[in-house]
Amino acid sequence: MTADLQPHGLPAGDFVPADRQPVIIAARRTAIRRANGALKELRAHQLLAPVLVNLLADTQVPAEAVTDVVIGNAVGGGGNVARLALLQAGLPVSVPGLTVDRQCGSGLDAIVLAARLVAAGGNPVYLAGGVESISTAPLRAHRNDGGEPDFYARAQFVPHSFGDPDMGVAAENVAARFAVSRERQDASALRSHQRALAAAGAGYFAAEITTLETQAGPICADDGPRAGLTAAVLKRFPPAFVPGGTVTAGNSCFNADAASAVVVTSLQRARELGAVDGLLVLGSDTAGVDPDVLGIGAAVAAERLLKARGLSADGVDLVEFNEAFASQTLACLDQLGIDPERANLDGGALALGHAYGASGAVLVARLLAQARRIGNHGSLALALISIAGGMGTAALLRYELLAGGRQDP
Repeated sequence: MTADLQPHGLPAGDFVPADRQPVIIAARRTAIRRANGALKELRAHQLLAPVLVNLLADTQVPAEAVTDVVIGNAVGGGGNVARLALLQAGLPVSVPGLTVDRQCGSGLDAIVLAARLVAAGGNPVYLAGGVESISTAPLRAHRNDGGEPDFYARAQFVPHSFGDPDMGVAAENVAARFAVSRERQDASALRSHQRALAAAGAGYFAAEITTLETQAGPICADDGPRAGLTAAVLKRFPPAFVPGGTVTAGNSCFNADAASAVVVTSLQRARELGAVDGLLVLGSDTAGVDPDVLGIGAAVAAERLLKARGLSADGVDLVEFNEAFASQTLACLDQLGIDPERANLDGGALALGHAYGASGAVLVARLLAQARRIGNHGSLALALISIAGGMGTAALLRYELLAGGRQDP
């Protein structure tokens, strides 16, 4: 049994056996498209299946060698979308599937769960990530006293005694409590769009996007980033959730359809597969917070995660935060002491959109792409997402070149 490389920035002697060290060796996503738009004809499993096919091709993992498929989903119709998608992708019936729901955090938590299963041993191979088809999500209803359907727009996140605030109202609460001004929120949104446009123009997204076939033709590019957006345009948006507030449609994300997934295995198995590089999963944490300020959850989780490993945010090289709202993005980064200029190098959900269960997995796909582009061996990466109901998940990763790996053609 070989030992892992000395973890960068961690205490000396903190080694993980290579057969228990989780590593992400490939990541894919679909284009992120506005809900009820170009992907509205595809159900969740149809979004995800091509991603799984591409991951197997990218890593040359035989389909029958997959241990399990772990997928996050928030508003789907149930029925275990992971199992449905893997069979749609042509994986053998011997491969099981598990669907997890932590609302916005589902995709990242699915990857975290897979990493923890790898750490349990056995050199398994997992496909893990998330998917959301808001366009095809079923109508939802409770039964009223007479047994008739009482339709509702969103699920209840917490007991009514907690207030169960809508996401936009909670974003306003965060802006007020953590003194995040309208000007900063608008500037953050503009930066996200500009960076996403620049990244797309430079071809940074191309290698990670799986093309989807639709009746209107192939879909292989995001549609959210707006070239005509300016500070003056953003200033004209009225408050969207609270009269006199600071959160607007311009500095909030839009709902989207997308899928994203990764290959998680042990360091030992990755080397056997010939992987040339990957993101080692060093740890994760999920925290609960006051639902009234649910957007701050990611910062609490990250603080605990970094403190447990003797690290500060200054030691992290790459940061991806799910930008559901600019207010919560800035509040969390402020709490962690991270300059917003250092986060979301290629833009985030403010420009690309938020596909609920897929968004956390998109963060990881983005981090792997950025790490490969920058090529800084040993660099630390942090994925952060705040979650409906007053939660947040953070995952700490490290980019490594894997000895003996094959070079991509």
